[in-house]
Amino acid sequence: MIRTAVVVAGFLLLGCAPSEQAEAPLAPIRVSGSYWIELSPVLVAANSFYPQQLQVGEGGIVRITSGEADLATNAETQLLRESLTNPDLRIIMTVTESFYRLVARRSAGIATLADLKGKRVMLPRNTSANYYLVAMLRTAGLTEDDVTLVDLPPAQGDQTGMDQMSDALARGDVDAISIWEPEPEDATRRLGSDAIVFQDRSVYREVFNLHARAPDLADPNKRRSIVAFVRAVAEATAALKRDPDTHWPHVSSITGFTTEEISWGWPEMEFPVRIIPDMLDVLEVEEVWVAKERNRMPRSRAELAVFIDTSVVEEALASR
Repeated sequence: MIRTAVVVAGFLLLGCAPSEQAEAPLAPIRVSGSYWIELSPVLVAANSFYPQQLQVGEGGIVRITSGEADLATNAETQLLRESLTNPDLRIIMTVTESFYRLVARRSAGIATLADLKGKRVMLPRNTSANYYLVAMLRTAGLTEDDVTLVDLPPAQGDQTGMDQMSDALARGDVDAISIWEPEPEDATRRLGSDAIVFQDRSVYREVFNLHARAPDLADPNKRRSIVAFVRAVAEATAALKRDPDTHWPHVSSITGFTTEEISWGWPEMEFPVRIIPDMLDVLEVEEVWVAKERNRMPRSRAELAVFIDTSVVEEALASR
């Protein structure tokens, strides 16, 4: 008994307990994301896998710039825009790759991509859906100037402008739409045999990334929490790949999409966890389009490389 007491006292003098010393509490973090199906791994991580249950606020990387969030998701197009205002932004993980679809009406005389010339295409401007149209038109030798871009309708009741895109297409108000899931599937079902769908996964896919600020990544306490959250997203991704249906009700409760709508969009998505290997190539190509829109010179490949930080996800996966 005396010998045991001496051993315990020795451990206490050394500043540790006989068993492994408990880790310090994680520094608080705030997470935000656009409420799309692509956000699913982040929502499941915050609800079921991060050590402290978190609420995921709505909004993209502008929430980081405004100081409302420490981590936020967005498509690569928005990183290119917001990084001009906030050059400290960093891509730390690719959460989802989303493969878009253009849906058009055959009755509008559309059978090929080239037939979009002179047609009315509805989309949210200056977004990844806008760029998807540009990339697809390019394969047919067309540009944005060859089509008439139609803005989203104003919100009506609980319907956003995006919710009304398939309605506008079905009514014949527009000839085609470019948007992410589940609206393309809804439009396809609404049009039936009149629908024609254009998709080329080799031309473009949305790269839906998780972002942080460089100063937070350099702060040991904040970085520890960020790494823990990225690890939780990786674990949530694995769970979603094994049994997605189990977690769809929670995703539905946050995004507002029904579990059926989530199931529609699921086949059009992949969840790589690691930052995609061609991330810099993607940024370099799209930077030309974003720069033209803002009437500025495109940034160089070296300047864009700064926004990619693979160390966080590597650290998170190494400690799983």
